[in-house]
Amino acid sequence: MRFGAHMSIAGGIQRAVDRAVEVDCETLQVFTKSARQWAARPLDDDEVEAFRSRRTDAGIDPAVAHASYLINLGSADNDLWERSCDSFVVEIDRCARLGLDGIVIHPGAHGGDGEQAGLDRVAEALESVIERAPAGPRVLLETTAGQGTALGGRLEHLRWFLDRLGSERLGVCLDTCHLHAAGYSLSSPADVESSLTQIEAVIGFENVYVMHCNDSLGEAGSHRDRHAHIGAGTIGEEGFAALLTDPRLHAMPAVLETPKDEAGDWDRANLARLRALHCGDSILPPMAGS
Repeated sequence: MRFGAHMSIAGGIQRAVDRAVEVDCETLQVFTKSARQWAARPLDDDEVEAFRSRRTDAGIDPAVAHASYLINLGSADNDLWERSCDSFVVEIDRCARLGLDGIVIHPGAHGGDGEQAGLDRVAEALESVIERAPAGPRVLLETTAGQGTALGGRLEHLRWFLDRLGSERLGVCLDTCHLHAAGYSLSSPADVESSLTQIEAVIGFENVYVMHCNDSLGEAGSHRDRHAHIGAGTIGEEGFAALLTDPRLHAMPAVLETPKDEAGDWDRANLARLRALHCGDSILPPMAGS
């Protein structure tokens, strides 16, 4: 497995690669713009070239983006839905310019309009976006904690999108915290076996391209999207040990979205813990200062 983390683009998107190298990442996730604003400053050619060349030099592979949190492809509000579609096309275009392998997005929320209506809206949005956006980056639908009216908390939702679109440009991103919080428990070897077997049967690992590795502050089935340091939540060391040594995930890139400190020490410690658990080590690096 190749391990990495989500990195800040403050100071220019190429700085994300520098930060990834500083904490010993092998893979990387970024925002291509502010995640909490609609506006996107144009990428200049020098910035794009710097990102691409630094990523190549660092051997970062794969590298993906995460879409803005404002985008809601399941919205019943037509103005918000159209703005979300347009914004997502822009973000995929930015990913293509940067040479990113994919873009992770939460499927969306129906806002009380009903699950099937929300699913239909998301599918319609994805069809429109994929038709309009440049080829290259794969659209990766992320599993969610199923909080509120959010879609994607059931594996069947993601299978439905895959079948409805039938597009090779569509895939899945698993999030360990979200899966656990949605009710697919990962806190013991038996739980991991059960949940991975369900993922294999419903989605198929051939459709999964990246995994977010986050422990969960909420209990299994709590529907709380609250990330914790590796081993410090309700998944725990035993759950991650079973997950990271399962042969079905042996080639899966794993990206941290855990809490950060300014110096990057928490990323280093979380990455070291993931690598130790993946190798079957019984003594893990401490999470001092967290």
